[in-house]
Amino acid sequence: MKRNFLDYLFITSKGIAMGAADVVPGVSGGTIAFISGIYEELVGSISKINLQAFKLLFSEGIVAFWKHINGNFFVALLAGIGVSILSLAKGMKWLLENEPIMIWAFFFGLMIASVLFLIKEIKRWNLATILVMLISGGVAYFITIIPPLVNGGNQNLIFIFFCGALAICAMILPGISGAFILVLLGAYHTVLDALSSLNFKLIGIFGIGAITGILSFSKALKWLFAKYRTLTFAGLTGFIVGSLNKVWPWKEVLKWDTDAQGNAVAVWEKSVSPCVFKEITHNEPQILISLLLGIAGFLVIYLLEKWSSKQKTLNYEQISKR
Repeated sequence: MKRNFLDYLFITSKGIAMGAADVVPGVSGGTIAFISGIYEELVGSISKINLQAFKLLFSEGIVAFWKHINGNFFVALLAGIGVSILSLAKGMKWLLENEPIMIWAFFFGLMIASVLFLIKEIKRWNLATILVMLISGGVAYFITIIPPLVNGGNQNLIFIFFCGALAICAMILPGISGAFILVLLGAYHTVLDALSSLNFKLIGIFGIGAITGILSFSKALKWLFAKYRTLTFAGLTGFIVGSLNKVWPWKEVLKWDTDAQGNAVAVWEKSVSPCVFKEITHNEPQILISLLLGIAGFLVIYLLEKWSSKQKTLNYEQISKR
């Protein structure tokens, strides 16, 4: 696919959105990649980083290697993700700490819109499609309600390796965030402390696990898209529907923990109604503004999907004229 500078700029903007989503527990950058139309290219490009790619590097040079792995795409996307995480992380953290209801309401609307978008991609409905959607949705929902496997001091290197592999898989799987998987495994604070104290040993093991996980899992996803496209879309849709519980704005905290700076953070919550939330916390549920922000989140994805569809139509018309 031949792209110009503007095309890569759009890819960078999608990377910015992915990075912003990955900052929020319960929201996956994979979801943003999916609804912005680059998910399959991302998975396919990752899966091309293999032995054949390195053979090309040594036999035909860096240009052939770069083209094979879709290097320009990676640079544009990773630039956006990096800029987003570095620039938005503090702001997003402040919002989650000070205005959690409003930010979760916005992301809830975003997720609802993404579900409708994914359902449109399921072209054939049958018993298998429905069963896959129900099972994947049930698994995702179960993950959101079980208590975390609390063992924050676990620094076993094999454990950290597998945490990296599982977290990165969750990051490219729409519906479940990598940070949330780390919370469930009881490794979130261990990894956070390693990053804060620059524990290169743990960071390195976690990174190796992440690289191993993403290269292995991307191949499986690419195979699923090639062989069982409809069922794969059904499974991904179910995952997002099931994980909606995680981004419900009104929560009752069941368990607290402390972060690397000694601040109290909620590690286990359950969804409650706005009225119950007011009774428990004695705080206003902010229903009206939450509704408006939910609609705003929905419109962001709706407009993005419309823009993406328009771009596909324009590209098809340009190809037809050639």
